[in-house]
Amino acid sequence: MGFTIPTIETLHPEAYGAPKVALFDFDGTLSLLRAGWAGVMVPMMVAELAALKSGESEAELHSIVREFVDRLTGKQTIYQMIELAAQVERRGGVPETPLAYKHKYLGLLHKRIAHRLNERRSGRVKPEKYLVPGSIELLQALRKRGMRLYLASGTDEEYMRQEADLLGVTEFFDGGVYGAQDDYKSFSKRILIERILSRSECHGTEILGFGDGFVEIENIKAVGGIAVGVATDEGDCLVVDEWKRNRLAGAGADYIVPNYLNQAKLLERIIAS
Repeated sequence: MGFTIPTIETLHPEAYGAPKVALFDFDGTLSLLRAGWAGVMVPMMVAELAALKSGESEAELHSIVREFVDRLTGKQTIYQMIELAAQVERRGGVPETPLAYKHKYLGLLHKRIAHRLNERRSGRVKPEKYLVPGSIELLQALRKRGMRLYLASGTDEEYMRQEADLLGVTEFFDGGVYGAQDDYKSFSKRILIERILSRSECHGTEILGFGDGFVEIENIKAVGGIAVGVATDEGDCLVVDEWKRNRLAGAGADYIVPNYLNQAKLLERIIAS
């Protein structure tokens, strides 16, 4: 679902300054390797709940699952599985562990995206096929401005590091590449932001964040940073996905873009000359 709006939608024109640090989400914000992941996770969860025969229709279960999956997008995947376990228990079932659910989901997802990974490993396609359009140019522009870049994802760090390498973006992130840990409480985007601030790398108002999920936008705005909501349709990424746009706006995004093809104009609006 998409609708055409100006390439850059400015929600808060007063959101500009001199950012020193840029924090990027990965999946859907830069990488399209996992595009369609919700189409794997949601049906898996609906099937788990439908097997309990609670009397709810599949449509009702789908609505329940979609709500918490979307609400938790941006956090580590395990949090969505924790909620699934709670939903199973709420219906009188005996849930598997959240980690077991996560492994089941990842197995299904990796089957879905294996051909994409193989295309990149073999060199049959260029990285741009699985990057949000304009990503490389944006990363180059931010580094040229002297900004320190961080990449943080709710995807397991082992996998997202491999995928960042396949897409040729790792080299831009001089601040580091971070993903979910088995000890899920030891890392989050919020924790990373707190570390950046505690090291006095910048003030909260000097952080520029890019993300396609509610959580990362909320985290950036909580410290007074500037947030760009990336409402990718994850198809050709040429139009804004209306549902994503509304969620990101609700989280406090200052700007909404479908891609980075107009990155020069976006940075002109954000960064004070």
